Parts: sequence; structure tokens; C-alpha cells
Amino acid sequence: MPSPQASTTEAAPAGLLRRLGAMLYDSLLLLAVLMIATAAFLPLTGGEALDADAHPALEFVYRAVLVLLIVGYYGIFWTRRGQTLGMASWRLQIERDDGATLDWRDTTLRLAAAILSWLPLGLGYLWIAIDPQQRAWHDRLSRTRILVTPRGGGG
Repeated sequence: MPSPQASTTEAAPAGLLRRLGAMLYDSLLLLAVLMIATAAFLPLTGGEALDADAHPALEFVYRAVLVLLIVGYYGIFWTRRGQTLGMASWRLQIERDDGATLDWRDTTLRLAAAILSWLPLGLGYLWIAIDPQQRAWHDRLSRTRILVTPRGGGG
């Protein structure tokens, strides 16, 4: 399925600072969602912090819920609109190298690859500054790209 953007060929690759701005915005929104999910588990522990030794099964469920919320946040936005709320604020659009909107497989691959970009002290993200196409390691691994959308278009 082609991207909802009319013409991504005229869109420029997104630079590091713009991407970090969108990531910060999305991180704050996602943190709020994760805090609400954490609060939902408090009645199950008597209002105490979750102790893996006391509640190993609950700890597993809690961590699985957090992972599902993170993947779901990005997946819903990327597969439907090609941008998260933070990306929309910074006029960024994500697409596959072939111009199509991401599917759930692309989303999970990209998120897993993004972990690899963070692991060596964020070197995979800093790579954007020296890459001729302004792509991070996880952009290349997942065959996706982030573009700056033209001003004034829909969105």
C-alpha cells in the first residue's frame, strides 16, 4: 500500500536534531501511557512496587504489557498514518524504502533494530550526522526512512 503522502520524492531526509525532537515528544506521550498501565497494576500488589520475587508471574505479565504498549503505540501510528504524534509535530513521515507505509512486521523489525542503534552509546543514531542519506543504523536494517514532509500539506 503506498504512503498517504502524495509525493515523498520531493521530501528531504530528516536530520538528527529533528528526529531527536520527535523522539522526545513521543517519549513523553509514551511515558504517560506506561505510567497509567503501571498504576493499573498497583491494586494487584496492594499499592506496593512490583516485586519480582513475590509476584514472578505478575512481573512477567507487567513487562509484557509494557512491551505491547510500546510496540502498539508505534505500530498503530506507523501502519495507519506513517507518523506518530511526535513525528507529526516535527513534520516527519516514515516509509519503507519502496515508498509504502510500514506494516506490523516492519514496525517490530524497526523497533528491534533501534535497540541496536542505542546499545553502543547511541552511535547508531549519531550515524545520521555522517550518513549521506541521513539514515541511522536501524533505518538501513529495517529498510525504512524518515523524511521531512513539505509545509502546508495535509497530514
